[in-house]
Amino acid sequence: MSFRNQIKRIAIGSFDGIHLGHQALIDKVDALVIIERNSGYLTPGYKRSLFTSKVCCFYHFDKIKSLTPEAFVHKLEVDFPALETIVVGYDFHFGKNKAGNAMMMKTLSNKHIDIVDQVTLGETPVHSRIIKTYLREGKIEPVNRLLGRTYYIQGTVVQGQGLGKKELVPTINLNVKEYQLPLEGVYTTRTRIDGQWLGSVSFLGHRGTTDDSYAVETHILDQEIGEVSGEIMLEFVDFIRINQKFDSLDTLREQIHADIAIAKKRLS
Repeated sequence: MSFRNQIKRIAIGSFDGIHLGHQALIDKVDALVIIERNSGYLTPGYKRSLFTSKVCCFYHFDKIKSLTPEAFVHKLEVDFPALETIVVGYDFHFGKNKAGNAMMMKTLSNKHIDIVDQVTLGETPVHSRIIKTYLREGKIEPVNRLLGRTYYIQGTVVQGQGLGKKELVPTINLNVKEYQLPLEGVYTTRTRIDGQWLGSVSFLGHRGTTDDSYAVETHILDQEIGEVSGEIMLEFVDFIRINQKFDSLDTLREQIHADIAIAKKRLS
């Protein structure tokens, strides 16, 4: 028998980031119905399932966007035959052109509809869009508070300029897709390589002093790690400074060593 035939309580939403607001819905249910859009995410695709022990079922937005509110509710009831309770956030909209809202769901379904109020942390509403705004401003501390965890991205190791190892400090260069990246600049980070989190300092942005190309690169503190390949994770602990253009490699090198000192202090 399909596991879906046993699910009685579901929560619906995009669950981007699986932040503290989402946890208020997740705690009430057996499974999540995640609406997937394939765009700039705090936590892209299936990776949202890594932050919950609950069953995760995915609806792709392109497949459901043309459904009327009535057809969407009908789909839920067909897909989950044992359904008793639907949990949604106060601002949930569904159906073509967002025609349906949380209150309308109560009139369209004979299931129990549980509408969860806005979650705030202090004065701040916990929303993915607010977390993304903080990221774009380099405000890592409130990002991590609203998420209830440390924000991280994943990327694949790629060939860099080769300049760091020769002239500056050795770095691992990453190709990162789908994630919302923070403000261009330098960050105290931890880098996960082969299952181990290592203290690091990382740069994201256009390399104005050298080739002006966009890069995501991380320098591991206080140890030689040799050649690295495959996927690694980068966890953002703190913001150090915005991206700058330097007059020479010498002044850039001095600044990098100052950044490293700040990162070491922050991680100690």
